[in-house]
Amino acid sequence: MLKVNNLCVNYGNLQIIQGISFKVEEGEMISLVGANGAGKTTLLKSISGIKKADSGSIEFNGEDITKLSAPEIVEKGLIQVPEGRKLFGQLTVKENLELGAYSKYAKKKKKENLEYVYNMLPDLKLKQKEYAGNLSGGQQQMVAIGRGLMSAPKLLILDEPSIGLSPLLTDTMFDIIEKIKNEGVTILLVEQNVNNALGMADRGYVLEQGLISLEGNAKDLLNNEYLKKSYLGL
Repeated sequence: MLKVNNLCVNYGNLQIIQGISFKVEEGEMISLVGANGAGKTTLLKSISGIKKADSGSIEFNGEDITKLSAPEIVEKGLIQVPEGRKLFGQLTVKENLELGAYSKYAKKKKKENLEYVYNMLPDLKLKQKEYAGNLSGGQQQMVAIGRGLMSAPKLLILDEPSIGLSPLLTDTMFDIIEKIKNEGVTILLVEQNVNNALGMADRGYVLEQGLISLEGNAKDLLNNEYLKKSYLGL
């Protein structure tokens, strides 16, 4: 479904992404893990059309999308839930969710998708008339994920969904992600929480200083001695 080929992304003279290649198959959940500053968010910005690649290519469902704009990529069904949630605090939960139905396809299914989101995340139905800015961090993250689901994603990219959350809320967030996975949604999860991210994924990639240093079956990666020492403190 997604194929990244030898991708390089620069900021000025600084090369942040240094020739990365990886793929996501339809129906898979892939976890891309790495420490702060590894280049994870820059990579996602390039995939989503926010930051243009300097070389290499990105294919989605067999089509080269490397030079497409972010709105054009959204229309293809590649949807990113950004780090930091990026909600409109003065709008209600329902209004924030409805903004996710941006594409022509999603607009046609807005009512149906809203019910799907409320069934998936019932707390949001209870909070639908409240202002998003008044919600807790965990509730805001649910709104951000719900907004992504409103876009009827073919591939859902989640950028650091557990950031800033307590351990209890982090567990809740990963339960929600697993629920979405079990619905058959293809997911690319980008996370610092290595144990949880790889624990529920099919395959994983470890990103370090703009390069993929490890890749393979997610469970095998969790047993990798280098990864256990460097990321899990074992």
